[in-house]
Amino acid sequence: MTSIADGSVIIQTSAESAPSTPSWFGEVVLMAKYLQKHDVLAKISEQVRFARRRFGHYEVIDFLAVLFGYAISGERTLAEFYERLQPFAVPFMALFERDQLPSRSALSRFLAALTEAPVEALRTLFLDDLESRPLSNASNEKQTGAWWIEQERPGWSLTSMGRVKPLVNAPYPRVTTCPQPFAG
Repeated sequence: MTSIADGSVIIQTSAESAPSTPSWFGEVVLMAKYLQKHDVLAKISEQVRFARRRFGHYEVIDFLAVLFGYAISGERTLAEFYERLQPFAVPFMALFERDQLPSRSALSRFLAALTEAPVEALRTLFLDDLESRPLSNASNEKQTGAWWIEQERPGWSLTSMGRVKPLVNAPYPRVTTCPQPFAG
């Protein structure tokens, strides 16, 4: 019998249960590092204010971290997201330079009390960040692309929110009417 297995690969098993890193965690790492590199996290902490009651020691960035992660994860419910994230809560929050994951109830209270002012501050901050960098290094001209937020649909993520044009393999919109038959 001939084996094509590489002899340098060693597989170890254990009867102990150990959680595996969620498949979407890498995308959260990339986004968090990008926001950190371009000082967006610091700007959020400095510029976005929210008069809050009963949120304990949480800041706006704590809740945004959860919302970013949830949006990227593709988990069907927030409860499923929290359940999957729980074993990795400390490293997840560390990506956003924070130390504690807000509880689901704290997130719920935050969203219920959210006003237009901090939402507009965030929108302005993200738009300014988007417009501050060219889309390509091909020319010295400052080029900025169209900005829109796509409607939520299965498979969407934050990485699809600022595209100049849709992906080539993006799903086509469903047409509810049929074209008229050719009567040549």
